[in-house]
Amino acid sequence: MLIVKAPLRISIGGGGTDLPSYYEHFESTFISAAINKYIYISVHPIFINDIIIKYTELERVQAVDQIRHPIIRECLKLVGIEKALEISSFADIPSGTGLGSSGTFTVALLKALYTLKNIGHTSLSLAETACQIEIEKLGSPIGKQDQYISAVGGLTKFHINKSGQVTANALPMQRHDLIDLEEHLLLFFTGYSRNANDILREQDQATRKSSPQAAKGPEKNSSEMIENLHFVKELGLQIENALVKGQIDDFGRLMNVHWEHKKKRSNNMSSGKIDEWYELAMKNGALGGKLIGAGGGGFLMFLADDKRRLRSAMREAGLHDVPFRFDYLGAQVVLKE
Repeated sequence: MLIVKAPLRISIGGGGTDLPSYYEHFESTFISAAINKYIYISVHPIFINDIIIKYTELERVQAVDQIRHPIIRECLKLVGIEKALEISSFADIPSGTGLGSSGTFTVALLKALYTLKNIGHTSLSLAETACQIEIEKLGSPIGKQDQYISAVGGLTKFHINKSGQVTANALPMQRHDLIDLEEHLLLFFTGYSRNANDILREQDQATRKSSPQAAKGPEKNSSEMIENLHFVKELGLQIENALVKGQIDDFGRLMNVHWEHKKKRSNNMSSGKIDEWYELAMKNGALGGKLIGAGGGGFLMFLADDKRRLRSAMREAGLHDVPFRFDYLGAQVVLKE
C-alpha cells in the first residue's frame, strides 16, 4: 500500500498569466500558496490482472485504454503500468471549488506511480510532467500554477519564460510576517464553481486573438485581455513587494484591485450573489479579497483586520469559513508499506 498527498492552493498574485497563450509571448510571474487541504491517492498492487479505480465513480477494466478517467489513463500509460493495480482517491475539499484540484490530483497520482515504480524525479519535473499530461496530451485550456505549487508547496514565486521553463523561489518573508498573513486570511465557500475549463477557455481564446501574431493577421483583435493580464502580472509584483516588506494590510488592498480587474476577464467570473457577499465582507472587517480560481463560484478569500466580525457577518449570510494553514512540503509520500 502506498499513499501520497498533494496540497491544494490559493492564488496570491499574478494568476491567469500562467496559460501558454500569455507566457509564450510575454512570460509569466505569479505567486501562489499551498494550503493544508489535500488530495490523497492510494495505489495498491493486486493479484488479478484488472485495474480497479475508485474516485467519484468506480471503474474496473482489463486494459488501460478502457479507463474513462483521462488523467488516470494517461498517467498509467506514461509510467507503463498495464494491469494488476488498484487506485483510490479522496480529498479534504471536493473538486470544482477553485483550489486547483485537477492539477493537484495529477501531481498526487504521478507522485504515487513514480514512487511505486522507483522512477526518480524532482518537484519541478513532477509538476512539468503533470502539465504535459493535462495541457499537451489532454488539451485542457489551463495554466501551470496548480501543478507547480502542489508539487513544490510553500508561499512561492514562479516565473515561466517564453519556452515554458519554470523557476520557483520561496517568497523571502519573515517568519512573523508569514504567521501574520496566515492569521488574517479567511476562506468562505460560496458553492461549486462553473466549469473552470469553460472560463479559462474564454480567456485563452481572447488572449490568442490579441497576441502579437494575431494582430499581424487579417483579423485585428482587441488587446483588452492582454492589457488586463499585463496589469495583473504587474500587480503581482506589487503584492510580492508588500509581502516581503511585511505590509500585510497593503496586500489586502491590492487583492481588492486584483478582483476588480479579474472580473473584467469574463461575464461568468462573478455573479450577483458573489458581489453581494463581497460587499458584505468589505463592510465587516475585510481589507480586500477575491474569488479563488477561474470564477463563477468556489471560495472567496479575504484579508481581515477583524476576523471575528467578518466571520460573524458571513455566517449570518449563510457562509462558513474553512480554516487553513500554509503547507511547506508539497507533494509527499505519507505511507509506504
